[in-house]
Amino acid sequence: MRVRVVVVLGVSALLAGQTGAAAATAGDSAQPKGATPASAAQLVESLGLHVAPTPVRERKGWHPPRVILVSRSEGDLVPQLKQVAPQAKIISIDAATPKEIAAADATIGVCSPEVLKTAEHLEWIQWPAAGVERCVGQPLLRERAPLVTNLQRTMGPSISEHVIALMLALSRHFDEFYQHQQQGQWVNESGPELADLGGATVLVVGLGGIGTEVARRAHALGMRVVATRASGHEGPDFVSYVGLADELPKLTREADFVVNCLPLTPETTGIFNKEYFATMKRSAYFISIGRGKSTVTADLAAALTQGTIAGAGLDVVDPEPLPPDNPLWHAPHVLITPHISANTAVADRTRDAIVVENLRRYVAGEPMLSVVDIAKGY
Repeated sequence: MRVRVVVVLGVSALLAGQTGAAAATAGDSAQPKGATPASAAQLVESLGLHVAPTPVRERKGWHPPRVILVSRSEGDLVPQLKQVAPQAKIISIDAATPKEIAAADATIGVCSPEVLKTAEHLEWIQWPAAGVERCVGQPLLRERAPLVTNLQRTMGPSISEHVIALMLALSRHFDEFYQHQQQGQWVNESGPELADLGGATVLVVGLGGIGTEVARRAHALGMRVVATRASGHEGPDFVSYVGLADELPKLTREADFVVNCLPLTPETTGIFNKEYFATMKRSAYFISIGRGKSTVTADLAAALTQGTIAGAGLDVVDPEPLPPDNPLWHAPHVLITPHISANTAVADRTRDAIVVENLRRYVAGEPMLSVVDIAKGY
């Protein structure tokens, strides 16, 4: 617990000074032109954000943005955006005229078919989340191939804490004890057998930004961590083994917890299905914070009802919102939260800081953060 407090306070301290430092860069003559503010640099390093190998000014068609469209959800960020892009016209998509949309060369949180069709000179899209499938899956975007950046890794610390909470709640049977509490029942000797996380094996499926943070915290609790990733066998020291995607069945058979941290791509859609759940231990738990469509909902509900797996903790489902009559609501040993695992103050400040920093970088023509591979979909 002591380590957790230090980590949270450290990130919070970085974020507290981030906005002011980014703003100072735009107007402080003592700051070298184009230099990255110290707090922003520390934030990039602490999160392990990927920095593009070349400056964005070398990209064909680049110029400092003149018209930037922002989504309604990013409206509160406009004053900070104006500080780092004072020459640009920053307009809420709700108030933008057809002429202004057509003139847009950058968007923040906007990637609709209508805007892509109208904004023919669009050069950059800053997506406001890690998952970009709703944006990069559009044919017109793939055809034009603008620069797309996302917010990968920024929500990892908050989401990973949610994962640990679900793992603890399930292994300690909090769902059952809460039902007894509602009925005023003191269940002691006849209650379910509890389990420790220490010594258990967790399989992190998708060792990206979020998956790495899950692995870090699980290891700190004494768990053995194995993982899969598409890019290779490399991983941090706290992961015992990193396998490729085709090693998933083998690693699943030894896992006490399976944590879905995958992005949504054609290859990962529906990957957690009836056949997959049959490879899990009957005593194992399935945790999902990646994308709902990577799991076949009916197959998961059946696996829970039939006792194929011990339980599930879900922050994402398919569809969202989950209809009231969906059997998953009433399956045994399942905890469902409504896609809110990143809804924390720390995660919000982190997201805002990186959006502002990326706009500053784009205006200055510097290497961008978290550039999306449109072909891969993440």
